Amino acid sequence: MLSDRALAAFHSALGADRVFVDDAIRAHYASDETPRRVTPDAVLFPVSHDEVAALVRVALEHRIALTPRGAGSGNVGGALPAPGSVVVSFECMRRVLEFDPANRLVVVESGVVTENIDRLARTQGLFYPPDPGSGAYCRIGGNLAMNAAGPRAVKYGVTRDYVLGLRAVTGDGQEIRTGCRTTKGVTGYDLTRLLVGSGGTLALITEATLKLLPAPEAVATLRVCFESNHAALAAVGRVMCQPVMPCALEFMDHRAIDAIRPTGTADDLPAGTRALLMVEADGAVDDLPRQIAALEQALAGDGLLELKSGFTRDSIARLWAARKSLSHAVKRIAPLKINEDVVVPVSELAGFVEFIDHTAAAHGLAVVSFGHAGNGNLHVNLMVHPDNADEMERARVALDAILTRVLALGGTLSGEHGIGTEKRRFVPLEIDPATLGLMRAIKRQFDPLGLLNPGKLFPD
Repeated sequence: MLSDRALAAFHSALGADRVFVDDAIRAHYASDETPRRVTPDAVLFPVSHDEVAALVRVALEHRIALTPRGAGSGNVGGALPAPGSVVVSFECMRRVLEFDPANRLVVVESGVVTENIDRLARTQGLFYPPDPGSGAYCRIGGNLAMNAAGPRAVKYGVTRDYVLGLRAVTGDGQEIRTGCRTTKGVTGYDLTRLLVGSGGTLALITEATLKLLPAPEAVATLRVCFESNHAALAAVGRVMCQPVMPCALEFMDHRAIDAIRPTGTADDLPAGTRALLMVEADGAVDDLPRQIAALEQALAGDGLLELKSGFTRDSIARLWAARKSLSHAVKRIAPLKINEDVVVPVSELAGFVEFIDHTAAAHGLAVVSFGHAGNGNLHVNLMVHPDNADEMERARVALDAILTRVLALGGTLSGEHGIGTEKRRFVPLEIDPATLGLMRAIKRQFDPLGLLNPGKLFPD
């Protein structure tokens, strides 16, 4: 537990009403979406950049590790407290500091809910493209830490592509500003892109200047049913090789479809549907028919069972219902979902999904695959019973095989969830020793005492 001196110092920095050491609060902040739990020594709730800087100074003086946290919605243990650490929750830092439609930017604190940024932008005919699945409740700070994305990434890119600049406090207490307010700028090293995706291991980000885009006039959606995974993923390859770029291209395998059938959202799928694509286009109203026609042409091919289109809000919602119900539906298979968000080249997707199926069968596991096929970003979900030691061991062996295969195909360990605690033992398989050594040196430069989010990103 915190010493009396350290607790008094945090009280002085934040006020006693925003420093919690009671068991109930500490237990609430002991985990994220991973099954592990580590109870922090305290939970702190700063409300400004200055308070974050002050609490880092206290942490430095007393050698206390800090675990930054947004909404705790991550899947890789990024917000999991380290033993003996203090959680710094940014959920009270939710101010929009500036909204500048003329220059297409917004400045927000780290605790702002991601979806609220997009909602604000659309009041002036703009939008914020990154759309993680947890956008209704996740915080922009967590998105910055993990470089979050979502379905629109296939056309618009990921969080990092919309960050113009940051304000932050490094692990040695320095207050820094990175980037600029313009969309072009090459003065100095690009520390902005370094911090985004660093998982809170280099600095605590307090404010972000984000780029906005003009909102598309209209959206149209296609729901496309196939008789096999191979047929669906061959269609993905055809779509990505023609000029019209979809704004979403989502894939669901046969186990995902089986999972949603009890929900009633798959009742109108044709018999024999074993794979599903959701394809979306956006842009000018007059241009959408041309885009949809081009996408339909690319999607047509062997194994196509049905193609339905939607051009209105209600029809689009009905088409998306099956995909939207998936995250909760898979939890009926088993209580624990080991969720991996790996990426392989799009041309390798079909073979990779076949490998996953063979691996699942060989180890007697239920594995559900779905995700952002247009980016080659697949969510591989091993559904397991954590009280079954034999099944958990089989899952570990299968996961090792799957991640090894990802790297052999020229892929990467994570597309949007980050590394956290759960994948760090695999990092040396992807990053060579010299590069990893340079990354560790950068960590020491920003955080010489190793107090920021220890136990994350790199292996011990």
